Amino acid sequence: MPKDTVFVSTDWLSERLDAPDVVVVDGSWYLPVHGKDPHAEYAARRIPGAVHFDIDTVKDANSSLPHMLPRPEVFAAAVGAMGIGDGMRIVVYDGLGLFSAPRVRWTFRTFGARDVVILEGGFPKWQDEGRAIEEGPPRARAARTFTARLDHSAVADADDVAKALAGGSVQVVDARPADRFRGEAPEPRAGVRSGHIPGSLNLPFPAIMQDGQLKSPEEIAAAFREAGVDLDKPMITSCGSGVSAAILSAALETIGKPPRAIYDGSWAEWGTSDRPLATGPATKG
Repeated sequence: MPKDTVFVSTDWLSERLDAPDVVVVDGSWYLPVHGKDPHAEYAARRIPGAVHFDIDTVKDANSSLPHMLPRPEVFAAAVGAMGIGDGMRIVVYDGLGLFSAPRVRWTFRTFGARDVVILEGGFPKWQDEGRAIEEGPPRARAARTFTARLDHSAVADADDVAKALAGGSVQVVDARPADRFRGEAPEPRAGVRSGHIPGSLNLPFPAIMQDGQLKSPEEIAAAFREAGVDLDKPMITSCGSGVSAAILSAALETIGKPPRAIYDGSWAEWGTSDRPLATGPATKG
C-alpha cells in the first residue's frame, strides 16, 4: 500500500487548506504522563480551519472501557455536526507528531470514510516549518451528513483474539512498553492486571518511530521481524486501550502488510477480565 494513502506531507496540506472537500481534524489525545490538555491546546492554536475530534467524547458511553467505538448513529451525528460529510478528504494530525492521529484515522475508516490520511509529522512539524496557525475561537463549519457503516471485520473483541491465538491462525502484536508487557511495571489504569495476552508478541511502538514520524519501510519491517512477527501471516494489533495499536496498524499499511483488525478493548479489557495472562518476554515462534 503506497505511503501516500496513509500519510500526506505538510506541503500537500498547505497547498489545499482552502479546498472545499478537505477537512483538517485535530485528533490530539494524551496520556496522563504527557501532562497536556488537548482541548486547551486546540482552543489556543491549531491548523487553520481544523475541527477537534476527541476520542474520549465520541465513544461508547455505555462501556466502562476507555474510548471504545460508539454506535454508528452516534458517530455519524458527532462528525456531521463538526462539518465532516460523505466524500470529503479527511486529514488528521495530533500534538505529538504521531500518537493519537492513527487511532482517529482508523475510527473514521472503520465507520466507512475511505479517504482519510495522517499529516506526517503532525502539529510539531507544521509549527516548526513556520506554517499558518489559527488562534482564538475556532471557526464553526456548516453541518454535513456523514453516513456511518461499521466495518465489523476491522474490529476485534476478546473472543476474536482468544480464538485467533488458540487456532494459531492470527498473530496478536502488542504495542505497549516492554516492561508493561512482561508484567514488570504496573499498568497506568487502576484495577488492571500486569502482564500480556498469552501467545501475543510485543513491539513497543517507539521502536518504529523517530522524531514524531515513522521510520523507513525497511526499518519498520525489520522491527516487526525482530519482534518475532511473520509479516506474511494475518495480524491483530493491541495495546493498552486501542490507541498505540493503531500506530502499528498504520505502519503495517505503509509496508503493504495491513493487519486484519485492532483489538478495541486491548489490555484495558483483557487485563480486567478473568482471562488468562502471561508474564515475562514473549515466546517467539
